[in-house]
Parts: sequence; structure tokens; C-alpha cells
Amino acid sequence: MSDTQASERITVYSDYVCPFCYLGRQSLGRYQDEREAELEVDWRPFDLRAQKRGPDGDIDHSVDDGKDADYYEQARENVRRLREQYDAEMAQEIATDVDSRPAQVVSLHVKESEPYGTWLTFDETVFEALWVDGRDIGDRDVLVDCAETAGLDENVVDAALDDAALDSRIDDLFDAARRQGVTGVPTFAYDGHAARGAVPPAQLRRLVEGN
Repeated sequence: MSDTQASERITVYSDYVCPFCYLGRQSLGRYQDEREAELEVDWRPFDLRAQKRGPDGDIDHSVDDGKDADYYEQARENVRRLREQYDAEMAQEIATDVDSRPAQVVSLHVKESEPYGTWLTFDETVFEALWVDGRDIGDRDVLVDCAETAGLDENVVDAALDDAALDSRIDDLFDAARRQGVTGVPTFAYDGHAARGAVPPAQLRRLVEGN
């Protein structure tokens, strides 16, 4: 494998609390399996709960974000369809009560301070904790378990969660995603082109390879 092949990357805007981001990563994994060269994931955080956050950063569930019962039922139907299509294991279809911000803060810290493989293991473990095991990834102890699976210790989690500068930077990255025109996740971007949603592996191949 050449250095050029090894460094090839696809940008993925996502939020751990989004079921379609989890399913989109299942699709990306299938596409990865078809490739000879590794395609690294350049993760960019996105806040799916932005409209419901108060000034203190906490989620205010009383805020009307326009998503009613019909919206969620349609979302569940789409999750079930894609879950079957990608043969994905899922303990739940929607996770409206989970705040992924702590997980995204820790993930950003790991991404910036650890090797790519360590971050990728942490990232995949967070997705699995929520969608396969049904755990609350907003909980510090759950994030510690995810970190330990990636070969890290609890100090990494505590350092990230206690870092005010990191907390501010995650907000900057949320804003940057919106300025880039990202309005929903997952959004896959490669070489100036993008695909939104948990698209099938063939569409990811066209995005990256142009055929």
C-alpha cells in the first residue's frame, strides 16, 4: 500500500445520537471491505440537538424543534428498513433522551491527541455503546468504558470533560459544520462532493471513486 493510498480520507459529519449516522457507518464499513486501500474517516462533529440547547449547553426538552410524533414514526420506519438492509444490530431505533455532547467532546480530544487507530476504536465503541448496547453515552462512566476499550484510561475522559477550551472548540466545530452547509447527518464529503444520509455502499463508492 502506498503512502498516497494510506492517507486517503473521507470526511464524515455525524452525531453519535443519530441512528442514521450509526447506520451510515455500517454502510461505510461495507464499502471499506470492498477496497484494497484504507479509507480513513475524517470525523467532523455535528450537534443534532442544537435547536434544543439552552445558553448553559444543556438540552431543554420543552423546546419545540418541529419534530412531532409522525416525524419520529417515519424515522423509526426508515431505521428499521436500513437496519435490515445493512444487517445492523440495534438495541433501539431512536435515542431522544441521550445527549451526545460529552461523547463528542471526548472524541475530539482523542482524535487530536491519539493515533488514528485509537480514535477509530473509541469512535466505533461509542456508537456500539449507544446503538448496540443501549447505554447512555452522555454518562461519564460509559465513556470511560469506551476509552478503556480503545486502550485509554479514565484520566483521558476526565481531562476532556473538564477542559473549558475544548468545550468551546466543539461549539466552534458545530458552527463550522453549519457554515459548510451541513444541515443533516450523516453527511459524507470527498473531493468537493457530498452525499447525505445512510446511503448504500455503491453510492459511497461513486462519491469516492467517481464510478
